[in-house]
Amino acid sequence: MEHIKLGLKENWRQFTLLVIINGFVGGMVGLERSILPQIAEQEFAIAAKTAILSFIIVFGIVKAITNYYTGALANRFGRKNLLVAGWVVGIPIPFMLMFAPDWNWIIAANVLLGINQGLAWSSTVVMKIDLVGEKQRGFAMGLNEFAGYLSVAIVAFLTGWIAGEYGIRPYPFYLGIGLVILGLFGSIFLIKDTKHHVAKETTTSNVPKLKSIFWDTTWKDKNLGSVTQAGLINNLNDGMAWGIFPIMLAGRGFTLEQIGIVTAVYPAVWGLGQLFTGKMADVFCKKNMLFIGMLLQAVALVALVWATSMWHFVALSSVLGWGTAMVYPTFLATVAEFTHPQDRAQSIGIFRLWRDLGYAIGAILTGIIADLISINASILFIGILTFLSAGIIFYRMHCADERYLKVADHLAGGTKHAPV
Repeated sequence: MEHIKLGLKENWRQFTLLVIINGFVGGMVGLERSILPQIAEQEFAIAAKTAILSFIIVFGIVKAITNYYTGALANRFGRKNLLVAGWVVGIPIPFMLMFAPDWNWIIAANVLLGINQGLAWSSTVVMKIDLVGEKQRGFAMGLNEFAGYLSVAIVAFLTGWIAGEYGIRPYPFYLGIGLVILGLFGSIFLIKDTKHHVAKETTTSNVPKLKSIFWDTTWKDKNLGSVTQAGLINNLNDGMAWGIFPIMLAGRGFTLEQIGIVTAVYPAVWGLGQLFTGKMADVFCKKNMLFIGMLLQAVALVALVWATSMWHFVALSSVLGWGTAMVYPTFLATVAEFTHPQDRAQSIGIFRLWRDLGYAIGAILTGIIADLISINASILFIGILTFLSAGIIFYRMHCADERYLKVADHLAGGTKHAPV
């Protein structure tokens, strides 16, 4: 135990490897990002928006449930074992997408993708937090999410370009075969488990254990609950962007290459932005980071209803991406900050359960509204929900300075509280 040290500098080799592995994890989502709705319409003649978005609904539900169990089982089975299991589950995905004879095969592939993402992404998140300890959590999560979502953007762009040049199937999905091979063998041979780092931090942590991890993380704790609802709304609007943006752009006459660019800009800004916003989350009030980020998302979504040109969509996708970049590493850093090291994996799993249910809820809501009213109505509705989420953060969360004053009052009365 003596030779185990916490910190980004002290564990930079393993941390870097985990960043790279998470890039491969994100790339698996990017395979579908720009072309799957077109496959539904062109190859399987599926017209209803709700039916087209069924792959996102299934993905979101399965990933959310897998996140929960990854968190609950991480201490028991080890982070690395769950990471490797995630890649094993991912092996059939690119082949199913390439050769699916009907839409049910696409749905089945997204069941496996949800398990792959829940196991692999959750494991890399928790392992990085384990390595860095109490300091630089925001920066660590910024690097993690940067790698994942930049890969989403790159692969989304490449699949759109390949589809435009060589056809919608099977060539774009060859990328997935390479991602699975690199991710699986990298996880098996290069990644080490972080259980000893957790044990090390446990000996020095003053954060009390949660009384009811599920309900405290879900809503009862003002900070954790605010983060959880915002995570759900964030992925709700991301699920809408994933499914509705390509359909909306295709309906307005944009080519597959142009759709690939627009759908790549959002996760690219999101991914690159987290190199800066993750560090900002270590310096500035996390409440303010979350409030401003959700507010920017809401403004961008509402403005999209009136967008007409390619440049409008690129600009607003950039604002949406920056808003998401502000909140994404801050979510995870906040959950880690307010949970005991032994509770951390489970609490992050619960947060990610609700956050990724947002994919399914967003796809269902936007699909129904788009079918009954219009695509613009669905985007406007999601934008309003995002405004409300920002309001909850503003009124319910506390900045660290405010909480320090409250802790000081308690200490004056002889009550010891965990540092904030």
